[in-house]
Amino acid sequence: MPRIAYVNGRYLPHSAASVHIEDRGYQFADGIYEGTPVYRGRIVNQTLPLDRLERSLRELRIAMPASRAGLVQIAHETMRRNHLTNGFVYIQITRGVAPRDHKFPKPPVRPSLVMTARQMKTASDAQVAQGLKVVTLPDLRWPRRDIKSISLLPNCLAKQQAYEAGANEAWLYEGDGTITEGSSTSAWIVTREGTVVTRNADHLILNGVTRQALLKAARGAGIAIEERPFTRAEAAEAREAFLTSATNFVMPIVEIDGRPVGNGHPGLLTMRLRRLYLDEVVAGAA
Repeated sequence: MPRIAYVNGRYLPHSAASVHIEDRGYQFADGIYEGTPVYRGRIVNQTLPLDRLERSLRELRIAMPASRAGLVQIAHETMRRNHLTNGFVYIQITRGVAPRDHKFPKPPVRPSLVMTARQMKTASDAQVAQGLKVVTLPDLRWPRRDIKSISLLPNCLAKQQAYEAGANEAWLYEGDGTITEGSSTSAWIVTREGTVVTRNADHLILNGVTRQALLKAARGAGIAIEERPFTRAEAAEAREAFLTSATNFVMPIVEIDGRPVGNGHPGLLTMRLRRLYLDEVVAGAA
């Protein structure tokens, strides 16, 4: 079955979907994106990505291309046309099409809106049991990572470097040695005392939707949480480590920079958090 994409008011075959050569997203990476998993035909944590989308647009002074209800309607229609039950919806909004000029177009042009939907395989039990490996790399990105910008070249370079080192993900660190986040994920550790630590949501990280949902679920379950920066040294001494994202949910990390985390196997608290999050997703999609 051919995939269908939404592009500025039209539903098109994926192979024919395109934007103008002078779209500012193409010229300047002048835009934002959101992605959210779909489970049993329902968008997971639907309110949170919309909140973040609106915030990112405000920070870049880009107008909403449609109302929130309109965006949800387009997302569901895109899902329907792709027969998507379990998968992923991607939304991209740019400032629009204008002659190439670094300044914002005046008067403002109509923002461009693109949506796609695709099937997504979740990690198997065997993959979860195997866990992931990460390497730590300097964080070379701009300091407004709270905006979900489509400008992801430093993230791509970090992910590629991790891949070439035989790892699954890169954890990025500041000059003071504190971990910010992964190239496409949120970073977490569990201290030897059993406290779950993840960096506080400031301008140096993206406030991940899965991150937010897991924090709420973990606190509701009485699990000790600290939102603060942690260092590479702390990560090296952690009892457990894991990452979160829209596509990975909660995934254990068993190795950092070639050294095993804890006993080198997925941690008990990490696996409890994964089950807790999946239960929340299943309950929300029931």
